[in-house]
Amino acid sequence: MLQIDRWKRILIFGICLLGLLYALPNAFYARVEAHNDAVAQIEATGVETPELVAARDGWPSWMPSNLVNLGLDLRGGAHLLGEVQVEQVYKSRIDALWPELRRALSAERDTVGAIRRTSAPEGVLSIEIGNADQMARAVEIARGFSDPVTTLTGAGQQTLDIAAQGTTLTIQLSDAEKALTDDRTIQQSLEIVRRRVDEVGTREPTIMRQGQDRILIQVPGIGSAAELKELIGTTAQLTFNPVVGTTGDASAQPGIGQVIAPSIDQPGLFYILEDSPVITGEDLVDAMPASDENGLPSVNFRFNPSGARAFGAYTSANIGQPFAIVLDNEVISAPVIRSAITTGSGQISGSMDFDEANQLSILLRAGALPAELTFLEERTVGPELGQDSVDAGKIAAGVGFVAVVMLMILSYGRFGVFASVALVFNMLLLFAVLSMIGATLTLPGIAGIVLTIGMAVDANVLVFERIREELRTARGPARAIELGYEKAMSAIVDANITTLIVAAILFVLGSGPVKGFAVTLTIGIVTSVFTALFVTRLITIMWFERARPKQIEV
Repeated sequence: MLQIDRWKRILIFGICLLGLLYALPNAFYARVEAHNDAVAQIEATGVETPELVAARDGWPSWMPSNLVNLGLDLRGGAHLLGEVQVEQVYKSRIDALWPELRRALSAERDTVGAIRRTSAPEGVLSIEIGNADQMARAVEIARGFSDPVTTLTGAGQQTLDIAAQGTTLTIQLSDAEKALTDDRTIQQSLEIVRRRVDEVGTREPTIMRQGQDRILIQVPGIGSAAELKELIGTTAQLTFNPVVGTTGDASAQPGIGQVIAPSIDQPGLFYILEDSPVITGEDLVDAMPASDENGLPSVNFRFNPSGARAFGAYTSANIGQPFAIVLDNEVISAPVIRSAITTGSGQISGSMDFDEANQLSILLRAGALPAELTFLEERTVGPELGQDSVDAGKIAAGVGFVAVVMLMILSYGRFGVFASVALVFNMLLLFAVLSMIGATLTLPGIAGIVLTIGMAVDANVLVFERIREELRTARGPARAIELGYEKAMSAIVDANITTLIVAAILFVLGSGPVKGFAVTLTIGIVTSVFTALFVTRLITIMWFERARPKQIEV
């Protein structure tokens, strides 16, 4: 009996309606994109300007607002290739080791004698001790700070290489630990760059490792590579350093273990600081733009428990001493500690406007890059070039769609019309799924859509040809249609499973544009099978129930 249960009809209609709702925002791309950006900015800052409110209200809040994100080749944007200066992390690790090792050696001053740090290349800690005959004890103490390397390739090795010659103890990271540090630094840089780019509202960037120490960054919608560099290249390293003194001479030579940093608010004033900070931005939990007691822009920050304890302990022990808040090697302020600060929170204020305060809070929340990112290659893809690609893709898809519809109608008449209607729903469902999963559409992805249009009617062709064969055996129209769908089912499933396997291999083994092609092809196959076996069949049955034809032509 040629029929479909009512609940199945409701389900098919519901899926098609849902597809229409989720695909519709793409027809109003600019308006919906402005709405999404306004909502994200209002939620991030809590500020509702008339422009943001107008953009937010430009699209109904009850409607889906997911979009198919256009890739760099379609929308235009910025392309950067950066090299991570991993050697800087070696220096940071060694500099952080020195205060702890100094305390451990000082505790045995009676044995090893006086200790002092001597000059050495970056990433190398050189310590001179007073009693050369007790060097073995100094080495033993230093080895207490070395741990086994936690990788299979570094099994049996230590994190530190320790050497002794005369009265000099030399310490640096071992080769195995350097390799592990390099990998960790790149992964951390990838995550921090991704968090920075995502937090300012740019969707679907391409951020991936390239080679040993390079990162590829492609962000659609950014006006220029310089704009992207300004955001990513800012390290936003917040530290809290003890103040040794001040000077007006920028060329003054600080002592060993000390650095000179300029004041942001007072030109010509330079602070001499301890190189090893008491607390770093890594201990920050949150940072939000706010206003200080004078109504001026500021940033409120909060430490995690370990940072709060360290902050409270230092301020308790150093009341009356200046304490510098340093951002990217510039002193924001150097207040005198009046009392112990045990709440784990504080405020940064100075010469900044509200936009700068918001940007600073974003960078602080994202965290500091573990090492400097040097840009080796930068490109800007203009939106005009992207629009040309979009227009060419639209023309190709339109020509393919019209050609397929004409061929189906000429070949199968009324049933070709049914297949063409199903093809429309196929495209709606395809864009709906792409929007729901937040996929990025690139030029190869458009090729996958055009290919889907050509392949979408394959299942209908198999069904219609099978119906023709059943009609030749003098079957009635209803029975011929029913058998046509039943007997073509296995061939349709088998043919599309093989294509799905190839698409899965392309997605797993491919990268970038190849993955984009695989995604659109995979979704297109699934929606094509659904529309051919269910939507076309439902349309055919609804027509048959109305017309009740004695004979049909396919």
